[in-house]
Amino acid sequence: MERIEERQGLLSALPVLILLGAIFLAPLLVVAGFAFMPPKVFHLAHLPSFENFRIFFDQGYHAPLLRSLGMAGAATVLLFVLCYPLAYGMAKIFGRFSLAITLAVVATLFVSENIRLFGWVLTLMKGGMLPGHLEAWTGLEMDGLLYNLPIIVLGLTYAYFPFMLFPLVQGISMVPDDLRLAASDLGASRLRIFLEIDLPLAMPGIVVGSLLTFVLAAGAMAESKLLGGQAVIVMADEIETAFTYGQNWPLGSALALILILIVGGLAILALSKIDLDGIMGRRS
Repeated sequence: MERIEERQGLLSALPVLILLGAIFLAPLLVVAGFAFMPPKVFHLAHLPSFENFRIFFDQGYHAPLLRSLGMAGAATVLLFVLCYPLAYGMAKIFGRFSLAITLAVVATLFVSENIRLFGWVLTLMKGGMLPGHLEAWTGLEMDGLLYNLPIIVLGLTYAYFPFMLFPLVQGISMVPDDLRLAASDLGASRLRIFLEIDLPLAMPGIVVGSLLTFVLAAGAMAESKLLGGQAVIVMADEIETAFTYGQNWPLGSALALILILIVGGLAILALSKIDLDGIMGRRS
């Protein structure tokens, strides 16, 4: 009976799987195919070549890659530190007020990310709102605060705040209050309760939120372009340059494939450490 239900479920999901394969998998296969073509080639009718991967190492493309991964990791850690207290309040303390916070956070997604980032540009640029007011108060001439790594990390943190917050709320809500109260009655300190109960039981939400923010931040380009200018080049910038200005599709595909494999590998490794059945409510 169980096998029949599984077979029926697979058949029911087959059209959606085919659609997802056509939408998501097919473009990735095309990118993977171009990655093994010789440079400056615009069709797949060539023998496979590893020239683009040699160029990746010879021309120092690993530096933008490490920069992208480092900033994504820093933004993920910063987002966790900022979001956890708010997520805990939304899950355990605020009650109906949590709905107002949810609507306020979701409302920010109704505005284009680029428009919101331009707001930061106007705030931090030389003569902008923040440096301009500081000049007026102190009488000292100030440069703009843009075009450096910390500002880009700030932009990533701002842009992907909801993607960390809401999974954390879900994960923290899975922690039983009775278990925390029992540990407190037995003399456990708040720190011990946090480390041995709250964090382990909320780990599914923590991992999902961290994955969402890290994956999105690692491939982000708008933050580096608007807040970093030409001073900070990330991997997404190099990919765009190869596909557009460089007119080198194989090199752009190789760079994209390397980024996809690294980020995807980290995501699979993280997902293997959490209980997906528990997240989906299938745990008996």
